[in-house]
Amino acid sequence: MTQHLAAPSTGTSGAAAAHQTGWWQDAVIYQVYPRSFADGNGDGMGDLAGVRGRLPYLKSLGVDAVWLSPFYASPQADAGYDVADYRAIDPMFGTLLDADGLIRDAHDLGLRIIVDLVPNHSSDRHEWFRRALAEGPGSALRERYHFRPGKGAAGELPPNDWESVFGGPAWTRTNDPDGTPGDWYLHLFAPEQPDFNWEHPAVADEFRSILRYWLDMGVDGFRVDVAHGLVKAEGLPDLGSHDQLKLLGNDVMPFFDQDGVHEIYRSWRTILDEYPDTMGPEGPSSEGRRWATGGRIAVAEAWTPTVERTANYVRPDEMHQAFNFQYLSTSWDAAELREVIDTSLDAMRPVGAPTTWVLSNHDVTRHATRFANPPGLGTQLRTPGDRELGLRRARAATLLMLALPGSAYVYQGEELGLPDVTDLPDEVRQDPSFFRAEGQDGFRDGCRVPIPWTREGSSYGFGDGGSWLPQPAGWGELSVEAQTGVAGSTLELYRAAIAARRDHPGLGAGTSVEWLQAPEGLLIFARPGFVCTVNTTGRPVRIPVRGTVLLSSAPVVTDGAGIELPADTTVWWTV
Repeated sequence: MTQHLAAPSTGTSGAAAAHQTGWWQDAVIYQVYPRSFADGNGDGMGDLAGVRGRLPYLKSLGVDAVWLSPFYASPQADAGYDVADYRAIDPMFGTLLDADGLIRDAHDLGLRIIVDLVPNHSSDRHEWFRRALAEGPGSALRERYHFRPGKGAAGELPPNDWESVFGGPAWTRTNDPDGTPGDWYLHLFAPEQPDFNWEHPAVADEFRSILRYWLDMGVDGFRVDVAHGLVKAEGLPDLGSHDQLKLLGNDVMPFFDQDGVHEIYRSWRTILDEYPDTMGPEGPSSEGRRWATGGRIAVAEAWTPTVERTANYVRPDEMHQAFNFQYLSTSWDAAELREVIDTSLDAMRPVGAPTTWVLSNHDVTRHATRFANPPGLGTQLRTPGDRELGLRRARAATLLMLALPGSAYVYQGEELGLPDVTDLPDEVRQDPSFFRAEGQDGFRDGCRVPIPWTREGSSYGFGDGGSWLPQPAGWGELSVEAQTGVAGSTLELYRAAIAARRDHPGLGAGTSVEWLQAPEGLLIFARPGFVCTVNTTGRPVRIPVRGTVLLSSAPVVTDGAGIELPADTTVWWTV
């Protein structure tokens, strides 16, 4: 299985018609970062019991599904994305019984559960890797990773010039059991995260088994971490340049977005399609009824050079959704937003997959802070910017996102309008890339600070034992308690928008929007019985009334046939 295998057919209208429709086509999916959502046992770290206890809140928010970041057994070198055992729960998060109870409770509330899957790499504490090191050169287990002799007279140089996404070489040298320097192993991320060799059949077999294990537990799908990274170019050729991080997302790399990954996902799709939907019976009888298949999904985290290449991951026989990172990276600018919306919809339409929209996640600065800063600074910032401006734009951006056809992702706390915590002291940071030179900026901790539930308390309702990352003063005034039932609060805006999105027949699933004439700096588009107007400028703009105001991100007043659309504001209209 290599990148030289024949690629599957590109999407056509026939293929699009064959793409199964389902709940994921227009779902609003809420990302929970377990260590920062809710602490059930009072040890300062979020856990599955905490998530389970807060499921009614997520039901009241109106989301369709909950995506859980990793909770597997792990040394936590990269916040759980270094998995030591894919079938066990890390004790810091609870037990398998906690996971089972969470899944069952979620289903009872009508919520689906998506779990993270990390197939590109394991922890260096994974049993396979530990035995590979202990057994030394010639161990069959070494073939399940990328072990290579080094270059140079004594093998003192890395096997090639690849660089880690977290900074520094993508290779670490081992010591043989007798203590002498030995082979090197590949890790595209931290040294504690050795990359699997997906050319080895045992790796593919293991992950098919892992899929079935969690599907049998009742999960509704998988978010596939580094979905673009599993297959490496044959021979692991040199890239021939430095500062490789700057090239990511701009070109197909020998270690990312190789065509061979698609064979893997086609094999996974056959497994997913075998399983019954957890949410709906097929047939009228409640006794002995059959359950319709096709309700379990896979979502690709695939950083690719173009949305057209992203579409390759969601062809009808592969995954169901792929994150739209191009949209997340777009500035608050009408022309740029229109271009990425059109490009995204055009790319997904031929393969029949829903376009996804996302503004924040656990790896990027929250959009309330990104939009508070000047454009062009990237997605990991350490400056708070103009917080009032950032929140106003974030609210407007959320209504724009939820008006677009397809599926939307909400990152925990964004419904509270939380900013990034940009002033964390260096000594409390835990992002591994913060500690490696020349890597990512390493400021992901700022979006991972535990969220506030109550106005008061040692951790604002997060738990009884404090918080693993310090929460800022004033966090309580942004809490769920402080915003619930308050007209105009960001939380109530999200609740209203998600409810309207579900109830309005012109919103949700779809493949296109109709752009209407708009002044410079504005976006105006129509969907059936619905119009969305967005002002991305810093000044009010007068426009004609488009119907009846359904919802707005800031207060608006219609004046006869016209309305003065405030700066950085989105309005939904029914027509």
